[in-house]
Amino acid sequence: MMSNSPNPTPRSLASVSLISRLRSRLRGLRGESGSAMIEVALIWSFLGLPLILGTAEIATVIYDSIEIDNASHAGSAYGGQSITYASNTSGITTAARNEANDFGTALVVTPTTYYVCANNPTGTQYTGASAQSNATAACTGGSNHAVEFLQVVTSASVTPPFHLPGLATSFPIASTSVMEVVQ
Repeated sequence: MMSNSPNPTPRSLASVSLISRLRSRLRGLRGESGSAMIEVALIWSFLGLPLILGTAEIATVIYDSIEIDNASHAGSAYGGQSITYASNTSGITTAARNEANDFGTALVVTPTTYYVCANNPTGTQYTGASAQSNATAACTGGSNHAVEFLQVVTSASVTPPFHLPGLATSFPIASTSVMEVVQ
């Protein structure tokens, strides 16, 4: 007697066998369905969150150090315009603090002027009340003359918005900018 269903081919038997094996494996995972989510949450809380917070804390310090560096450059650029501006310490301080206005008066600005000989700018630095006359007397020769420089040092203590164990609670940052004063 003949049946209405076609004879199973080896290919259809293989696909039925594959499907039944997949079903049996998936039944075994029913008790572990939320374990992957729990593992991700644990890894995130122990590794991911501290890594992101530490990166944000260091990024804050780097941003503030750039701001402090720009402030020292702004102060020396202001004072380097002329001898008159170089002696205006309040103007130099204001220019630096305007550049780093996030710090306000917490930004310490220290401008100093000194003279060197044009032929040896890395040589002796003449400072103090009689710096210009001492440099002029020391700088002899045809093209050798006294040259005035302005050095502006800015510094502040940076405290990140949050603290992670193992990192400092505040970071002291300083920057120095030196510029020749236009004669």
